[in-house]
Amino acid sequence: MKAIQISKTGGPEVLTFTDNVPAPSPTENNVLIEVLVAGVNYIDTYFREGIYPTSLPFIPGKEGVGRVVADPSGSIAEGTLVAWCGPLGSYAQYASVPKDKLVAVPEGTDLHVAASMLLQGITAHYLCYGVKDLQPGDSCLITAGAGGVGLILTQMAKAKGATVISLVSTDYKAELARQAGADEVIFYDDKFAQSVRKLNGGQGVDIVYDGVGKATFDESLACIRPRGIMCLFGAASGPVEPIDPQILNTHGSLFLTRPSLDGWTSQPDEFRMRAQAVTQLVSDGTVKIRIGAVYPLAEAEQAHRDLQARKTTGSVVLEVPREEENC
Repeated sequence: MKAIQISKTGGPEVLTFTDNVPAPSPTENNVLIEVLVAGVNYIDTYFREGIYPTSLPFIPGKEGVGRVVADPSGSIAEGTLVAWCGPLGSYAQYASVPKDKLVAVPEGTDLHVAASMLLQGITAHYLCYGVKDLQPGDSCLITAGAGGVGLILTQMAKAKGATVISLVSTDYKAELARQAGADEVIFYDDKFAQSVRKLNGGQGVDIVYDGVGKATFDESLACIRPRGIMCLFGAASGPVEPIDPQILNTHGSLFLTRPSLDGWTSQPDEFRMRAQAVTQLVSDGTVKIRIGAVYPLAEAEQAHRDLQARKTTGSVVLEVPREEENC
C-alpha cells in the first residue's frame, strides 16, 4: 500500500513516500480501515523528530477518517464511515485501529472536518472541561490562538461563557481568532503579559492555555492571577527549560500542569465520552473546524514544513489516494 514511512528520526525530509508497505491486518480488538483523509498535528512532528520515541520504521499520523474494511468481531459493518484518534499509522491507505478509539461519523459530513476534529477537538475539550471546567465569568489566554486547537478551544470556551484573550502573530490570524469568538486579540512580543493585564484591570487571567512552550512560557506565567493555572499543553517552539518550582510562588501560588490526551482519556469510557461530545459540538454547529491546508499524501513533508514554519492556520489534512489512484 501507499504510505509515508519514517526509518530514521529527524526533520521533514525523513517523511518518505513509498508504495510498497504491507497493509496491516485486523485483530480481535482492531478494525481494518481504508483511510480517506488523515489529520496532521503538531504531535506528529514530535514523533518524527524522536522527541516522543517509538520503534522504527513507523507510519506517522494519529487521526483520520475512513471506511471500515473488516471487523473480525463483526460488530461494525463493512463500509461504515468512522473517525479515530490515538494510534500511529494514519498516513497510509489502510490503518488498523482499536475499536475503542473509533467514533461513527454521520454520512454527509465533510471528510476534511471529520479527519481533523478528534485530536484537536478532544484536546480542547479536556482543556476547558477537565483541566479547568470553565464557568461564566472565567478568563483565559490562548497562545497560538489561530491554530487548530486554538480556534476550537476559543469556540468551546465562549460557549461556556468564558472571556477569551487570543495571542497571535499576524493581522490575518487575529481576524480568524475574532471570527472564532475571541473577546480580545493581542500580538506576540517580549512583554505580552502587560497587554493581557491591561485588558482586565491588572488582575491576570484564571488560566493560560499555552501550546507554544519555550518562547512564551515565562510571559505566560506573568499573565496569571494568584492561584491561577498555567496549562502547558504543547511545545511548538521547543520544550520549556527545567524550572525552579519557587517561580510558581513568586507569581502568586500558581498551579502548573502538563496535560496530555492520553492522560485525559485514561478513565473507563472517557475517550468515547469526549469523542462523542466533540462530534456533537461539530454536528450542531457549536464548533466549526477550519481547514487551513490540504495536501496529497505524497506531500506530507511539505505539510510538516509549513506547519512548523507557522504558515498554516486551523487544521491541516492529507488526502489519501484510493487503490486505483496515483498519488
